[in-house]
Amino acid sequence: MPVKVLMPALSPTMTEGTLAKWHVKEGDTVESGDVIAEIETDKATMEVEAVDEGKIGKILVAEGSEGVAVNEVIALLLEEDEDESALDGADTSAAGAAPAAEAPSEPASSSAPAQSDAPVKAGPAPAAPVSGGDRIKASPLARRIAANDGVDLASVTGSGPRGRIVKRDVEAAKSAKPAAESASAEKAAPSAPAAAAAPAASGWNPDLTGLPEYEEIPNSGMRKTIARRLTESKQQVPHFYLTVDCELDNLLATRKQLNEKAGDGVKISVNDFVIRAVSLALKKVPAANSIWTDKATLQCKKQDISVAVAIDGGLITPVVRDAGSKGLAEISSEMKALAGKARDGKLMPEDYQGGTFSVSNLGMFGIKEFSAIINPPQGCILAVGAGEQRPVVKDGALAIATVMSCTLSVDHRAVDGAVGAQFMAEFKKLIEDPLSMLL
Repeated sequence: MPVKVLMPALSPTMTEGTLAKWHVKEGDTVESGDVIAEIETDKATMEVEAVDEGKIGKILVAEGSEGVAVNEVIALLLEEDEDESALDGADTSAAGAAPAAEAPSEPASSSAPAQSDAPVKAGPAPAAPVSGGDRIKASPLARRIAANDGVDLASVTGSGPRGRIVKRDVEAAKSAKPAAESASAEKAAPSAPAAAAAPAASGWNPDLTGLPEYEEIPNSGMRKTIARRLTESKQQVPHFYLTVDCELDNLLATRKQLNEKAGDGVKISVNDFVIRAVSLALKKVPAANSIWTDKATLQCKKQDISVAVAIDGGLITPVVRDAGSKGLAEISSEMKALAGKARDGKLMPEDYQGGTFSVSNLGMFGIKEFSAIINPPQGCILAVGAGEQRPVVKDGALAIATVMSCTLSVDHRAVDGAVGAQFMAEFKKLIEDPLSMLL
């Protein structure tokens, strides 16, 4: 019997992905561990390895296919004693595969922070209980689409196992909604003049009339996730901002000395100092290392620093774990490895999930100052600008110093203004006295 090759779940929240590329074709012989395909998730592109040896009998999902459900059969593998005749009538269902986990109606109580790729929750869940107190059965993806597009799950009939509402049910209800609304509007006001179409429930649809010639670039799963999460963050998280100017001359001199004495392959960057300073400041002001939930504020005991890395098609935030216990050389080495994996699409879920505080540095692009959007469920993100020579006043006299502007974006639900100010004061002190970071 041919071996089923299933669409893998590459992260705890993954429900579907894009089969970006096949590395094999029908008839190719593979061994366990051979890379056979690349899967694009909402976070990265990852390689899929064969778990059995044999010959690729049939590819069932074409390269470039989007929305491929987890555990869907994507190919059939012929074993050593089988030929193409074994493919006739082969079962291509995913029977026996573990179903996607049901999304809990409330977050589980835990001392650890929620994963950084978990969707932001705003207010009550979109699915209302049905009569009799039973909770509506729907897949996590169906719930997310319904929440984003304003579809009431109570009015949707499920076509999945045991009446479970799945993606296609919500999309069908969404397609029927505009027609029903249009008919209702015409009946209510038949004599009203025609008006411009309202934005769709799924988001803002701009009027493209009068645009010059343009090219349509399909939105990847990563780009859609970035758009959704940042929109939710900006709409639902009460941001406030704190900016300080840090003098860098001492840090730059210390960095030069350390790099001259360091061994081959070690080159500490300004960003490594920033990560170290952030982690030490969080140790001194632990209330700034907090995450808001409706039930409780989670004050994290370790400083897991998410660092924004630009990649093709978007950005991702690999995490330097327990950065407060690591020195500059270790942070530098780990950050280089994570950034390389990010740009090569090799990050695993454990590399980018669960950070407690984010750093976004655009100084290398010459950006003087900016305000970053918080990465939920985290409570803070530090935006770092470029170091540049500016006039400063020292001891009542005008002087020149290398100055870097840093802006902290804060979730006011989890972190108060005074706490944010204390954190920024500690951060500034560490940046301007870099030797204290080496103690």
